[in-house]
Amino acid sequence: MESELKQRVDEYVQANSVKVAPTTQKKEPAKAPKTPKKAEKQPKEAKENAPKEIVEAPKDAPSEKKEVDQKINPWTVEAGEGGVDYDKLINSFGMNHITPELLERFERLTGHKMHRWLRRGMFFCHRDLNLILDAYEKGEKFYLYTGRGPSSGSLHLGHLIPFYFTKWLQDVFDCPLVIQLTDDEKFLWKPLSLDECIRMGRENTKDIIACGFDPKKTFIFSDMSYMGELYRNVVRIQKCITVNTARAIFGFSETSSIGQQAFPAIQASPAFSSSFPKVLGQKKMRCLIPCAVDQDPYFRMTRDIAGRLNEHKPAIMCSKFIPALVGLNTKMSASSTNTCIYVTDTPNQIKNKINRHAYSGGRETEEEQRALGADLSKDIPYQYLEYFLEDDEELKRIREEYGSGRMLTGEVKKILIGEVQALIHEFQERRAAVTEEDVDAFYAIRKLEF
Repeated sequence: MESELKQRVDEYVQANSVKVAPTTQKKEPAKAPKTPKKAEKQPKEAKENAPKEIVEAPKDAPSEKKEVDQKINPWTVEAGEGGVDYDKLINSFGMNHITPELLERFERLTGHKMHRWLRRGMFFCHRDLNLILDAYEKGEKFYLYTGRGPSSGSLHLGHLIPFYFTKWLQDVFDCPLVIQLTDDEKFLWKPLSLDECIRMGRENTKDIIACGFDPKKTFIFSDMSYMGELYRNVVRIQKCITVNTARAIFGFSETSSIGQQAFPAIQASPAFSSSFPKVLGQKKMRCLIPCAVDQDPYFRMTRDIAGRLNEHKPAIMCSKFIPALVGLNTKMSASSTNTCIYVTDTPNQIKNKINRHAYSGGRETEEEQRALGADLSKDIPYQYLEYFLEDDEELKRIREEYGSGRMLTGEVKKILIGEVQALIHEFQERRAAVTEEDVDAFYAIRKLEF
């Protein structure tokens, strides 16, 4: 098991998802004739001919880093101009594609049409989804687990993706769900007070409830409030993870706080049903985690040590990132207030943000656009429609018309604005009905009905 864990740690390092110091030894310079102890007293010729450990490239030389230019971890998402290379992530992380055959089996067993985010490849890779389908086919119970780190007072458009998809999974499988609010994580990483993190967690919970989860089958908890129940598994996991392993996976350094280095075990714990004896019961259950692919390091770590703790390995379904309005090189972020669409935005704010900031793959002039068509691989309005436009035939029409030049960027943006405004309006109506009492009800430790 330890050798398997070491192998997986090496895979993480090779994935370029974190910056880790090279493990290879430095080349020692060849032994030269004895010289005075102080190197600066060497003759000029000897100094010029001596081997050097570090050779700086000319300033105008191409940078290798710019060619790779991809960094994916739970705290940073950076990619080149072409966006995230998801095939590289699958290969580096050792995940599996969600294949048409797996989707066909999913649809056949559940009797439900595939969600558009599965049909269109937004949820694109997995670990052990086949085992979840095996369990479902046998009538065995399993549960869902997802979460949110409350770093802002409200969710944004990108946050809705995993929650809406998880809600769909809950409906399709009629299964229980636990949702973790990592208020402790945000306190450890952000310049926020603990009380502020707890308050934002409750506000975010209202947004989460507005996504439509079944209150009889859903338990929402904050780490600060549930730690007494969670802590037994937290320390079991912490005992299995060395500092070197945590550093290799997450990129921790000497300047990382001990709280940060201890945190991954807290996010891992809900992946074991034994963390919820009063909520899920005493019987061991499998767990399915829908999440964005930047969260995968937590659960690869969890899977590595599950056998040592006599627990099921959690299954995972990973989504792509909804890109920032300004381009493909990063995901939408709440810290970019002018180019991030919040669930609290007005229709006019949504319109202005899309019109002003959504990066277009259209050509510079109408004449060029008519002749050449848009580059859909770079066009943010079209890519957002892949997420939010339900009608497959309408999306196909836009793809053909816009890609061939028969549609202009302004027309596509107008369609997107209408879709997002409708989505946010419906959300805001549900959100307005959520009360503090509703939050307390979802936070209550009780046996879920399933």
